[in-house]
Amino acid sequence: MATTLEFAEFARRTRYEDLPSDVGEALKQRLLDSIGVGIAAADVRPSTIVDRTVADLEADGLCTLWGRDRGASPVQAAMHNTALVAASSCSDSYLAPAETSHPSDTLGAVVAAGEYADAAGEELLAALAVAYEIQGELAWNAPVRDRGFDHVTHTVISAAAGASKLLELELEETRNAIAIAATGHNALRATRTGRIGEWSDVASADAARNAVYAAMLAERGMDGPSGAFDGRKGWEAVVSGAFEFDPTPGERVRDVTTRRYVAETYAQSAVEGIVELAESRDLDPGDVAGIKLETFAEAKRLVGGGEGNRYEIDGRAQATHSLPYVLAAALLDRDLSFAQYDPGRIGADDVQDLLRLVDVTANPDLTERFENGELPAVIDVTMDDGTTYRVEKDAFFGHPTTPIGWAGLEAKFASVTEDRLDDRRRTEIVETVRSLEDRDVTDLTALLARG
Repeated sequence: MATTLEFAEFARRTRYEDLPSDVGEALKQRLLDSIGVGIAAADVRPSTIVDRTVADLEADGLCTLWGRDRGASPVQAAMHNTALVAASSCSDSYLAPAETSHPSDTLGAVVAAGEYADAAGEELLAALAVAYEIQGELAWNAPVRDRGFDHVTHTVISAAAGASKLLELELEETRNAIAIAATGHNALRATRTGRIGEWSDVASADAARNAVYAAMLAERGMDGPSGAFDGRKGWEAVVSGAFEFDPTPGERVRDVTTRRYVAETYAQSAVEGIVELAESRDLDPGDVAGIKLETFAEAKRLVGGGEGNRYEIDGRAQATHSLPYVLAAALLDRDLSFAQYDPGRIGADDVQDLLRLVDVTANPDLTERFENGELPAVIDVTMDDGTTYRVEKDAFFGHPTTPIGWAGLEAKFASVTEDRLDDRRRTEIVETVRSLEDRDVTDLTALLARG
């Protein structure tokens, strides 16, 4: 069984110089992607609610609130900046057979702790390696979704480990921080079951805030529960079941996906496929009689109607979690970006009518392929004259089997921040991230405030 001491020892021993070179590059790519989508989500309603709340609670602080004119404490900065990343609905993902999580949900906490501690860039990268590795380890070895818990239950643990490292906590302090995080903040899967609400966009921000607070309590002498993982009525007994913790030097970041479109990860291949089909065949949406998507079981269950109605769409949170909506919007607009989630677009007759023509079914063969590392989708679009066009996808651009690379990430960064950053600021951020091992965290955060 895993123990909090094992997690703490891993966090303490991980050093930037021990990371494989491609892992360091991958971590910088994750950082750039998260910053870009976070800046782009400044006006997404859940993130604006968090911003107003932080503003009411704190007039200022030492840590940067991305895209704002003020700062906050590391605890509130973690909440605010994670809300930006998560509310974008196009942050990164880690795919395991029974769990999908978003390791970038840890990044706001880790960056806030690094800024507060005036850490060096290579120290930030080492802490991100810890957070990403733990997030992947838990998704793979200790899935919690089918036991009724949300994946942000993993996030609070991985973010606490990363924050503890940057705050330079001693071994026992780090163990205490992880124990506090693991016992006090276990989120329910109700967040993403039934009608999807706005809390789904900020549940991870709550976890990030709690992670930093747990680390700061531990730094000041707070004891964490003994046996938090392996003890009687501990995390393994109640939340996850028994598992082993066997981390690599941050290497799970290699298997993280980059979402190309604003939609759930499980929808990415299908959206990419239907956009390609619409463009290559010049499909007229008015002549479409039906859209059939064959997908894997987890996609059907989570975003295809298995855990709630995915056809009654009246808000952004339901739209991003609905395969019928994203396929209809993507076919109509030949894109799926922030514009497709404006209230007027969601409520428009053309997309509301077309989404009801989408049929989503689970295919056992595709389920097996998903469990073997693919993200497959088979789409048939049938026209009024009876003609059927088919597209089949094994994965999408940004999946680990088809990495997006620096060029693709910089193109995405430029696209999502087009209305937010001028060319000079955009170039400065990219250059700072790419050379982060030779910079300080504050060199980066100074570029992330507005102005």
